Amino acid sequence: MSDTARMPENGLRIMLVDDESPFIDALAKRLTRRGIKVSRALSGDEALERLAAGESPEVVVLDVKMPGMDGMQALELIKHRHPLVEVIMLTGHATVESAIQGMKLGAFDYLMKPCDLDELIRKASEAGAMRR
Repeated sequence: MSDTARMPENGLRIMLVDDESPFIDALAKRLTRRGIKVSRALSGDEALERLAAGESPEVVVLDVKMPGMDGMQALELIKHRHPLVEVIMLTGHATVESAIQGMKLGAFDYLMKPCDLDELIRKASEAGAMRR
């Protein structure tokens, strides 16, 4: 399915958290074309600040490997402070151990970079529906 094809996303709100700005900019553009509301954060700290300030994504797509606060630390804090926000971990450096740790900390799912856009949207839609 092309990026311009529309899928009914029911106003899905996603926050992308990754220290690689070009990656999240490109992904945000592709998701926005699908009718998804997207916000961006370049670190776990920034994501937590945005959530504390009242930003309310249904799903956070969170990179595991980031400088400073890594994705696992951010996941733990997000789930503790904002338990209704679902988190999908996204990484290019997946190990079975990190996937298990992420799931134990409350991640909805774990995807490898580069992930298929349709798969990411499907998982995010499932996570958003679970929250609702």
